Amino acid sequence: MGSTDQSVTLRPMMSMFMAVLVTFVCTRVITRRIRSRAEPGGALKDIAIGGVHIHHQVFGIVIMLCSGMALISATPEGVALHVVAAVFGVGVSLTFDEFALWLHVEDVYWSTEGRQSVDAMFCVLVTTGLLVGGVDFVTGAVGTLEWWVSVAVLALDLALSVICVLKGKLITAVIGLFLQPVAIAGAIRLAKPRSWWGRRRYPLKPHRLARAERRFGAAYEARWNRARDFVGGTPDQ
Repeated sequence: MGSTDQSVTLRPMMSMFMAVLVTFVCTRVITRRIRSRAEPGGALKDIAIGGVHIHHQVFGIVIMLCSGMALISATPEGVALHVVAAVFGVGVSLTFDEFALWLHVEDVYWSTEGRQSVDAMFCVLVTTGLLVGGVDFVTGAVGTLEWWVSVAVLALDLALSVICVLKGKLITAVIGLFLQPVAIAGAIRLAKPRSWWGRRRYPLKPHRLARAERRFGAAYEARWNRARDFVGGTPDQ
């Protein structure tokens, strides 16, 4: 891909990335202010219609739908494409900020399960951020040796990332799609003891289970939880 074509492709992705990041930060600031009741009766409060709490993922879904239809029907270019990409990024951020809610089908925003929303947002930011860098999953003309090699590499990356997911390493799996050494390391190293891989393979290997429990024990979880809580807010006890 030439430098001119690449710049045309990457700039809208940069607009989306910045919109996702800024919206996520603003959303967390607002929700934490609402939670703290710093301004009772003020402008910052939950939105409710007819006694029903309207979660911000609802607005995100609507925004994604509208921007997606605009992208498909109008095929915008230039500044208009940047605007649509940014609006779509806003919708993505609002929706994935409540990932745990639509995963568990209940309001777990401020529970320990709500930390999964922070993990999901990190995966979204990593994915869009790496795409800004111009990652090409498949290269070369279809049917050429270069194309087949790139398809084989992509298939290998996907297989390694699936293993990482089975081992309970979602973030490693996402990064590994773009950086193969990360996927290889995640697939080779120990699985988390409560992951699909750990529950099915480690009971017959007590030594490996003990190693996994030491590596991914309470101290490991506490470190990650501190990082999640710094970004998203501490869950209710």
